[in-house]
Amino acid sequence: MTSPDLSVVIFAFNEEANIAPVLAELREWLAAHEPAAEIVFVDDGSADGTSAEAAKALAGMPHQLLRHETNRGIGAALKTGVRAAHGAWVTFLPADGQIAPDAIRTLRDAASSEGAEVVFSVYDHRDDGLHRKVLSAGVRALIRLIHGVRMQSDGPYLFRRSHFDADQLVPDTFFLNFEFPIRILSAEVPATVVTIECRPRRSGQSKSTGLKRIYGVAKDLLELRARRAQESQRRHA
Repeated sequence: MTSPDLSVVIFAFNEEANIAPVLAELREWLAAHEPAAEIVFVDDGSADGTSAEAAKALAGMPHQLLRHETNRGIGAALKTGVRAAHGAWVTFLPADGQIAPDAIRTLRDAASSEGAEVVFSVYDHRDDGLHRKVLSAGVRALIRLIHGVRMQSDGPYLFRRSHFDADQLVPDTFFLNFEFPIRILSAEVPATVVTIECRPRRSGQSKSTGLKRIYGVAKDLLELRARRAQESQRRHA
């Protein structure tokens, strides 16, 4: 059996109420637009019936269902999914229904039309409140100051699997979604940015954001700079 061209990683933590309709929508979209794609589902230590609901929703199509015994974080879930993925290209979606599957088409079209190896996304509109917007702007400024790149990346991204080194990407937290773009942009890998829609969650509260996750970003950015410096020294030793 040939490998799929595209793997879609779905990661979830306690999303029992959302996961069946989210996966049903994704299955329908993939059948119409990416019939050879696989779904890699990662349950990041859910304490509810998320895994059982996902197994029922994915029955009968190419997929992998993986589970962390404890909640390890978005970064860990994405790394687990990419390690297991068979596709030459990989993208991901959260399990809360905020990103419609048609975002995959937007990402894929940009990669094809612009010859990009990585396609990042920003949201056309997302009402996160003034405080969150100020913090986001501050983080982007820190990234430019510390790492010298202008990062535009809010949502899911599409990438050639060969560019994603799960062993090099240390963070298990959301910070991985800063580190990967920083590494791609610093290495001058052909990349572009598209705009996608962000919908309201189907139900429940977001578990991937919050001020306590943002306060440590400056420290993480400095640690990343130190790690990259060490990597450079080893390459030139």
